[in-house]
Amino acid sequence: MKSKKWKLIVLGILVVIAAIFWAVKAGNNKDSLEKTTIVNPVYDNIQTFVSTTGTVLPQNRLEVKPAISGRVENILVQEGDRVKKGQTLAWMSSTERAALLDAARAQGDEVVKQWQEVYKSTPLIAPIDGEVIVKSVEPGQTIMTSEAILVLSDRLIVQAQFDETDIGKIKMGQPATITLDAYPDIKVNGTVNHIYYESQVVSNVSIYKVDVLPDRVPAEFRSGMTAEVKVLEASHENVLTLPLEAIKQDKEGKYVLIDQGKEQKPGQRRIQTGLADDTNTEIISGLTDTDRVVIQSATYMPATQKATSGNPFMPTRPGQRSQRNQTNRNTRQ
Repeated sequence: MKSKKWKLIVLGILVVIAAIFWAVKAGNNKDSLEKTTIVNPVYDNIQTFVSTTGTVLPQNRLEVKPAISGRVENILVQEGDRVKKGQTLAWMSSTERAALLDAARAQGDEVVKQWQEVYKSTPLIAPIDGEVIVKSVEPGQTIMTSEAILVLSDRLIVQAQFDETDIGKIKMGQPATITLDAYPDIKVNGTVNHIYYESQVVSNVSIYKVDVLPDRVPAEFRSGMTAEVKVLEASHENVLTLPLEAIKQDKEGKYVLIDQGKEQKPGQRRIQTGLADDTNTEIISGLTDTDRVVIQSATYMPATQKATSGNPFMPTRPGQRSQRNQTNRNTRQ
């Protein structure tokens, strides 16, 4: 009785091992399917860009400080106001004038007006055309000559950072595209306005700053915002192009496969390429827009998807074996 029980246990273990072996073998048995696509070269534009990050900053940030120490009597502008060179921005009283006016107020308004006529307040004049970006004090505050009352900016730019491998591709006057990280839908065209020659080391990489001047400054632009900058490196218009995956290369150079009809294998043709972007390559010679170029890509499908599923150790139902044999005959045909 015990020997019969052990025989059944051993038989069961062998069946399980054989089933696992069959499943692993079927899973590893994959057939490679080759997908073929035929395309024609087309005339299109090819552009390459150098991308990096940048920060919105004032190109010229000017702190407006008083010529005398004293009290701020009145400020005539607010943050965001545009000002002209020579415009009065604020009025100040020197320390002596402020003391005289305070003493005169105890004697009445007539005395105050008299001293105001005799001892004039000092104006704070805008030295440049620009925009008020900081108003750091309020009327009534006493300040020193080292303190800034207002900060002006002539215009906002984007200061981009390029590493040493890309700075050689940047030239003065190159067009660029600016996209704010906070407002990805807003894209602004710009121009490379200044290239700094002194580097800064950031994370053991030499970085060079480049000023990109936007063609327009949207209302959303604020100093300190981060942006993506794409500088146009090269552009070829109306050139013959082909998808990158169609181009192959060996020791002799680059080539493509040309369709020669259903009954013939594709033939090789040598080509010369030029500018390339992320998807297409410029074809300098070797092809015309009437050539039929073959693109071959390999895909894989498990063999178990093509074979009839089932456990070889399970009994075959009536009609199943004949159906499987018919399937095999059709496959061979």
